Amino acid sequence: MNKNIEIEIRGPLSKEKFNKLESFLNEKGRKLIEKNRVLIDYSTFLDGGIEDRKKDIRLRVTNGVPEIIVKIGQWGGTDQRKELSVLTNPSSFDTLVEIFGELGLKKGMLCVRRSKIYEYQGIEFALVEVPNHSYYYEAEKMAHEGENPEQITKDITKVCRALQLEIFDKKTFFEYIQRLNKEANEVFDYTTSFRPNYFKNRFGL
Repeated sequence: MNKNIEIEIRGPLSKEKFNKLESFLNEKGRKLIEKNRVLIDYSTFLDGGIEDRKKDIRLRVTNGVPEIIVKIGQWGGTDQRKELSVLTNPSSFDTLVEIFGELGLKKGMLCVRRSKIYEYQGIEFALVEVPNHSYYYEAEKMAHEGENPEQITKDITKVCRALQLEIFDKKTFFEYIQRLNKEANEVFDYTTSFRPNYFKNRFGL
């Protein structure tokens, strides 16, 4: 049985806390990978907007590998969502954006993220940098549909508390998302911005 339920907790990090957590995980955890990611989040412009959406529709490319990803369920800093994902061929991101645009998904939030991924006590920790802006972490486990998500959330929370990490509640999470959308992300409009090889030329994808 595939593990396709993503159970995730997020919280803010200062630069100092980012560095401290990175040092701790380098010593006590296991580093998995570093990720350079560009993504378009189309869900912001669908019904429900930021706070009430039940479906997260994205195109993203991570370390040169494009991906179609849909997450189903409520979000708000601490999430339990079904995740559907399909990887595609390298250099296909512009084609994916064009397909989505022609299917009617024409506007999204364009985001750039850099992250360092670790495994610690069975939890995947992502230390995320929003370039020239801010830092946050994501603590995640994948579960089967039959597992108890509430217990897994409690287990992740317990580890985060032990590490003295702040956890977003819904209010602070959505305030942070709004701030990112105003100060760090940008609106991508397929109708006015897209042209052949747009992302290849701009980001080398």
